[in-house]
Amino acid sequence: MTTPEDHIELVAELVRVLETRLLDPLEILLTSDEPLEPIRARLRVEAEVWAVQLLGPDRERATLTAARLIGALFPGDAPFDPPASWWRTALGRAVARSAGHPAAAAVPYSTAGAMLGITRQGVHDLVKRGKLDKDPNGGVTTSSIRDRLNRPQESIRATARSDHR
Repeated sequence: MTTPEDHIELVAELVRVLETRLLDPLEILLTSDEPLEPIRARLRVEAEVWAVQLLGPDRERATLTAARLIGALFPGDAPFDPPASWWRTALGRAVARSAGHPAAAAVPYSTAGAMLGITRQGVHDLVKRGKLDKDPNGGVTTSSIRDRLNRPQESIRATARSDHR
């Protein structure tokens, strides 16, 4: 369950990343930001739309939006493999909830912890208790991480209390 604060934080982050990754390099090349003003305004509107799509209930739309944004904002020849700190950002959390890890069916315990906002030991404990699925080749399945992130908060709190008894 997402909150209005989640939406506001995600929009602000998307605007910041769009500025840094797309508009700042264009401004340098064009030696002026004047031609970019209409684009800047449009991207602010689009950031609102993308945030709604990423945080909304339509998982397929959220996953497609996540893939488009990652492809445009983090291009490269290698599969997308962000640092652990990225998963703690508003965009990282939204991508984890919608797509899991966009380039991996399973991730190491440390990455799973970053995606869930818990320690590596916490991930180990959840795997041991069957709350996350261990991948046969090692690590944790990203689908089980995504499913855990999408559980209702009341259920997570109740589970957390009963898990520690």
